[in-house]
Amino acid sequence: MRRHVWEPAATPGGYDCEVWRTGPYGGVRRYLATLLPERPDLVARHEVELRAAVPEVFGAPEAGPDRIRFHPAQRTRQVAFGIAEFVAAWAEGSPEPAEVGFDNVDLADGTTVELLAALVRRVDPARLRLRLSGAVVPAELAGALGLPSGDGPTDPTDRTGAVRAHEAENGPTAPPAVDGPTDPAALQADLGRCLAAGWYEHAARLALRGRQLVRAGDDPGTWWAFTTGLGTAYAALDRAAEALALYAGARAATDDPKILMSAAYSTAMLHARYLSPDARDATLAREELHTALALAARLDDPRQRTLLTVFYGQGLALLDSRSGRTDAALARIDAGIAALDREFAPDERPQDRARLLHNRAQLHAATGRPDRALADLAAVLARDPDNAEYHVDRAGLHRDLGRPAEALADYTAAIRLGPHPPEAYLHRAALRDDPALALADLGRVLAIDPGHVDALVNRANLRVELGDLDGAETDARAGLALAPREPLLLCTLGLVVSERGDLAGAERLLSRALEHDPDLVAAWTNRAAVRFEAGELDAAAGDLDRAVGLTDDPVVRYNRGLALQGLRRWAEAEADFAAVLADPRVDGDFGAEAREQLAACRAAAP
Repeated sequence: MRRHVWEPAATPGGYDCEVWRTGPYGGVRRYLATLLPERPDLVARHEVELRAAVPEVFGAPEAGPDRIRFHPAQRTRQVAFGIAEFVAAWAEGSPEPAEVGFDNVDLADGTTVELLAALVRRVDPARLRLRLSGAVVPAELAGALGLPSGDGPTDPTDRTGAVRAHEAENGPTAPPAVDGPTDPAALQADLGRCLAAGWYEHAARLALRGRQLVRAGDDPGTWWAFTTGLGTAYAALDRAAEALALYAGARAATDDPKILMSAAYSTAMLHARYLSPDARDATLAREELHTALALAARLDDPRQRTLLTVFYGQGLALLDSRSGRTDAALARIDAGIAALDREFAPDERPQDRARLLHNRAQLHAATGRPDRALADLAAVLARDPDNAEYHVDRAGLHRDLGRPAEALADYTAAIRLGPHPPEAYLHRAALRDDPALALADLGRVLAIDPGHVDALVNRANLRVELGDLDGAETDARAGLALAPREPLLLCTLGLVVSERGDLAGAERLLSRALEHDPDLVAAWTNRAAVRFEAGELDAAAGDLDRAVGLTDDPVVRYNRGLALQGLRRWAEAEADFAAVLADPRVDGDFGAEAREQLAACRAAAP
């Protein structure tokens, strides 16, 4: 049987993946470049993700200095999913089986390891065999290959780790501790490209290297570019506490007012967005924003002064909205839009204007003004039409307003542009009329993020509805391994267990679900069904009392009527069946059943 393999020695003729020589997606980028001319049809279908990994093949323009959009760190996982689909389709259409090798995978950037793991999981080894080599098996690849990961660090000569350790011991002005690039200008240019592309692991690696080479006192501008780049990468990589310490150290190392201004704003945003909730300080964030605003007011360039004043003010608007001061937040956003309109021509700063309108749309949506939110999002997408986040937000509004076709269109656009944002697949699945299409979308979420608990919940429930109890149990148990207290998973597993006849086990699971969420109607109704089947009619009726108190669903009231009927509490049962029939949502066979039970109650009542 052919399978993908790991070899400790290099594969002859394999693509080199060593990060300092090849960068993000190292080795794999060169391999993909050889495939693109062969299948232009597949390239067109996967162009967004291929551009993200091999932009040089498409002649993609570099990010300019006005760029403000930063991709979320998880985007590389989405890109890996899309490229794995591309390579799998190429291999399936290739006339002959093929083999390709990748060397120094243990010295690769995380984007490379992530993409190779996606290829291992998706590509049929009978069509394309991957031969991977390195001294140690990276953990993510070990999992994909079904191998134990090696002892020690993934990369025993980890450049990033070495630089970080040297800085911790000797400070950022120490001479270089490891081999690597020595041209600060080239490093700075590469850092900008990596931040713009969302390649944050390598961005951190480059920034740490740059801080070794450039001292704050000798070239403060370049030193700050490396420092703020490192802070941005740390924040994106969920290392906000390290970013906070970095900015504190930077403020102690310089009195440059522009650097102090930028550091104050960055510190504020860490407290507003990135630090763990227990570490955030809204008061400190507001103080830092006022410091940044005061320094921005001293800038000589009126356009730069306006731009920074507007965006620092948006930080205050965020804090206002979180504290319930919606009117103040809206006023700041409107003032910012007006300031940009005064200072810049209509075709200038389109992404900046889009971000402000997006902020206002989010406020309108949160305060129950969906029409205004939709109008703002239409203007946002006119200025920045390729931003998947905006399509997802508009799709959510359409969904909430009962416009499934419009929501589907926006989720599909987000999937194309994202590329492949898991939340777009997740919500699109809920709108699908065809269960097979819904299952496919949920499967894509889990292919991108195997630990996506919401997708496991939704797929488990859908599989129950389709009668696939084995699949539902597999999903529920996988979800509970990640989130042992998740009530929806406990409820679903309880339902599966009850369908298999283990009423006692089902009751235990449903009771655990209710311990964690006493307002979960499905758990009350399912436990009532289990108790009813076990002959515990009083307990079943009690559970349904709680459910009726939480929802006006006529099915729940009908079920309580059945339990009361079994207890010979005729008047109460009659009231429930009469209430069911009075509900305008009840018709057809369900209505006929309710009328039949109502008649039976009246006939049996003394």
